[in-house]
Amino acid sequence: MKCRGGLSLCGGVVVLADRRPHGSHVPMTAPYPPTHWIPANRANYTVSNRPRAYPVEFVVVHVTQETFQDARRIFQDSRSKVSAHYMVASADGYIAQFVREKDIAWHAGNWDYNTRSIGIEHEGWIDRPEYFTDALYRASAKLTAAVCDRHGIPATREHIIGHVEVPGSTHTDPGPHWDWDRYLELVTGG
Repeated sequence: MKCRGGLSLCGGVVVLADRRPHGSHVPMTAPYPPTHWIPANRANYTVSNRPRAYPVEFVVVHVTQETFQDARRIFQDSRSKVSAHYMVASADGYIAQFVREKDIAWHAGNWDYNTRSIGIEHEGWIDRPEYFTDALYRASAKLTAAVCDRHGIPATREHIIGHVEVPGSTHTDPGPHWDWDRYLELVTGG
C-alpha cells in the first residue's frame, strides 16, 4: 500500500525509501512477519531515537537458554537489567516484540553494540539442536530480512552476528548447532 511522500506500509510497519547499501541481497520492503507486542520492563532498556541517535548496523542472534515464557518473565522483571527487541518461539515461530527498534535493548553485553544493533532471541538451548526448528529459522529469517531492509543493514555474516561475536562477550550463543549457512540463505531468499 503506497502512502504520500514515498512511504509504504508493510506488515504494519512504515518502510522508508530504499537505503540499502549496493550489493545488499535483501528484497526492498521485506515484509515484517506478524509480531505481538509484549513490553519489557522500562528498567531493562534505554529509550532512544534510533537511527537518529545511533545508526543501526547489526542484528545480533541470541539463544535464550530458557523457555519462551521464562525469558519473557525475565524481560518483564525490573531487577533483571536485560532485554531483547524480539524473541522467536521454537515450536511454531511465534514472534514477540519486547523493545521498540528505536530504543536500545540491553542484550549484547556491550553498550556500543547495544546502541548499534537489533537483538533477536531464539527459544532454546545451544546444546539442544532440536529447538532450532524449521518454523523458528523461517520466522526469524523473515524478521531479520525485514530489519535489515528497514535499517539498510547488509544481509551478510559481517552484519548478522552471534552473541558470541560481540566484543567482550562472555556468551557462546547461538552455539555450534546454529546453521548459519541455512539461516543466511533464508534471510536473503537464496
